[in-house]
Amino acid sequence: MAFLKAFLKDCSASAAIAGFVTVLVGFTSSAVIVFQAAQALGASPAEIGSWMFALGLGMGLTCITLSLRYRVPIVTAWSTPGAAMLITSAAGVPLTEAIGAFLICGILITICGFTGWFERAIDRIPISIASGMLAGVLLRFGLDVFTAMKTQFVMVFAMFCVYLVMRRRLPRYAVVSALAVGIAIAALQDLLNLETVRLQLAQPILTLPQFSLRGFIGIALPLFVVTMASQNVPGVAVIRASGYSVPISPLIGWTGAATIALAPFGAYALNLAAITAAICMGREAHEDPNKRYIAAVFAGIFYLLVGLFGATVHRSFCRLSPRACAGDRWTRPFRHDRQRPRQRPQPGKRPRTRPDYVSRHSIRRRAVWHRFGLLGLGGGWDGDRGSGG
Repeated sequence: MAFLKAFLKDCSASAAIAGFVTVLVGFTSSAVIVFQAAQALGASPAEIGSWMFALGLGMGLTCITLSLRYRVPIVTAWSTPGAAMLITSAAGVPLTEAIGAFLICGILITICGFTGWFERAIDRIPISIASGMLAGVLLRFGLDVFTAMKTQFVMVFAMFCVYLVMRRRLPRYAVVSALAVGIAIAALQDLLNLETVRLQLAQPILTLPQFSLRGFIGIALPLFVVTMASQNVPGVAVIRASGYSVPISPLIGWTGAATIALAPFGAYALNLAAITAAICMGREAHEDPNKRYIAAVFAGIFYLLVGLFGATVHRSFCRLSPRACAGDRWTRPFRHDRQRPRQRPQPGKRPRTRPDYVSRHSIRRRAVWHRFGLLGLGGGWDGDRGSGG
């Protein structure tokens, strides 16, 4: 009873809004990639709804339990780079073998978490390098604002201006104010197509796993490496850059355990969040850092609701433009190399190249190993400085 009173006392409208915005940003920014990953494995619409149910349930439960346990805003998410990897690496792999690979990935994450291996490795990374990685992650999202102005200038520019003004005047309501302005302008421009959307509970579909060497090498190991390097490392950086001290090992371990429990239903990989976690850890959530965990709890509640209506979420995204539903923005760099045959340049003519796709494809394919290399070099350089001083 005392626990409930303390929780209700810490609750605030700004924390609830921050939790809602966290879920909104998480789903709208990368849900299409998850749909594409499921489709690459041959999942039916009902099975995709089961994926959303499992992912929403896993993220919701881990957000709520871990945040209440440590009184720190702990936000979890699905592995977006992992989903992007599945689009290319999982082609031709049966769904049953992919589910087996998801289980192996969850086991590896759990072992690295509860044994403390990951925390000992992350402790060797200087805070300056971790902050630089976080800045690199945040930079792309900031620059995307100006990219979006090319297609929806009025709406994006109005939201941008409102955010700057409210950030100066009432920072706790800057995000929700920008969101309200965006919804209003979208409604005036008839961009909201919600008439045919109906709420429908998701039906969890159990897929029995099948283990194979192809699934282990082609899916489980790459998914594990991508999730740990591209998701959990920046997630830890966000927590520490926000000034929170929390044991990392159980956080990683429980996300792995949740992946194991829900993988047969489509939860391919769960991990610590970075971008969305920053929303719950800022002043917009609460002025008192000790009460910002409430925002993560509300995020978990909203994740549970989205998971329960996973089928509705899938259909809602499919009622967007075909370009958005197909995940064109995210998957075109991958599909370009697979769908277009290589052409030999004709004599006397320069070959037609696509430098934007080529560079992004090569970067995405090698980014994980480059991160490990840079972390190793940075850690060694910092250690040499420490020993020399």
